[in-house]
Amino acid sequence: MARSVGPGPDRLRRSRRPAGRLGPVHRRPAGPALTLGGSRGAPPPLDLRQADERAATRVLIPPMSAPPSRPPGDEVRRLGGESMGTTWSVCAVAPAAIDDATLTAAVRSELDATIAAFSPWERSSEISRFNAAPAGVWALSQTFWTVLEASMNLADDTDGAVDPTLGALVDLWGFGPPGPRTAPAIPTDEEIAQALTVSGWQRLRLNRDARGAMQPGGMRLDFSGIAKGHAVDRVCEALTRLGATSHLVEIGGEMRGAGVKPDGQPWWIGLEEPPGAPSSRTVAALVDIAVATSGDWRRAFEHEGQVYPHTLDGKTGRPIDNGVTSVTVFHASAMIADAWATALTVMGPDQGPGLAEAYGLAAQMVVRAPDGVVEHLTPAFIAMMDEDEAA
Repeated sequence: MARSVGPGPDRLRRSRRPAGRLGPVHRRPAGPALTLGGSRGAPPPLDLRQADERAATRVLIPPMSAPPSRPPGDEVRRLGGESMGTTWSVCAVAPAAIDDATLTAAVRSELDATIAAFSPWERSSEISRFNAAPAGVWALSQTFWTVLEASMNLADDTDGAVDPTLGALVDLWGFGPPGPRTAPAIPTDEEIAQALTVSGWQRLRLNRDARGAMQPGGMRLDFSGIAKGHAVDRVCEALTRLGATSHLVEIGGEMRGAGVKPDGQPWWIGLEEPPGAPSSRTVAALVDIAVATSGDWRRAFEHEGQVYPHTLDGKTGRPIDNGVTSVTVFHASAMIADAWATALTVMGPDQGPGLAEAYGLAAQMVVRAPDGVVEHLTPAFIAMMDEDEAA
């Protein structure tokens, strides 16, 4: 999750440090972290030109192949609302001929389309219809197909750490439309085994020629690990079509920025840090890049002293229990960043950092360890760091 913050560094400085592999960094918890949640108030503006602020702040600047384009106006429009069970906000620089009502209508149209395709809470949505359908091959809309195909490709790349077929398990653990479990609080082994029989990405067959998917019977899809990112991308594309080529879009904490503000500054945002994180404050310049964070503290329940996060491992049918407390990923696509953040969370510290490095991802993984907090940074993430921080 992230929030926009105040003025950034007076100039963008690139790290000259070679992008060699950095192993885990062991640090003690740094006290209460700054919370920058999607529905909470924004933190006080940061003036990173002050030495004390810069010393306490990690600054991330993405690679830029060319200077950003000039904003299409002199005013930053600020819009916001609620959708998809969370909040959304947009900062946009639009041509003078485009009013706020037009911008808002474009945003809401994309959010409504996302809900119509992917919300299992809506009985008439496309995902609900597929989940309730009898066995057979069912034609899919282009929107649904795009996200399903991306999810299946990532499932293949991550050996199932991204898995769009876990709806039955999501419901079983109390994270889906049926709501939290009552008694017993924890599913039985038999219930988990039964849900696993109708889950698993390798059981889902796609018919690319017909743009369809085979419902084997009883399978329930779930796109909670990718849908918000997809919605962010859709909103960004809609704003660009209207000429608002400089913008910052946030939905439930997933963010994507394009261009720069009228004053030439990038869209500075603050990353949400988990409790006890080794870096108390991290800001990033979102210039033509997106960021997504997966965290075990966001949606979870506690039973008999154990925390059960909402992120599920499709191989075990249970919430993850690998010590990962958060994963942040930067990518040109918010949808892909969202999915990879979930995948690396599931894969954990043994497999996740290596795969993220192999795919060239700019990723941070924070893991709880007996002797403190361990932070894994990929070379691409290190390359984004301010040169003083990376040194």
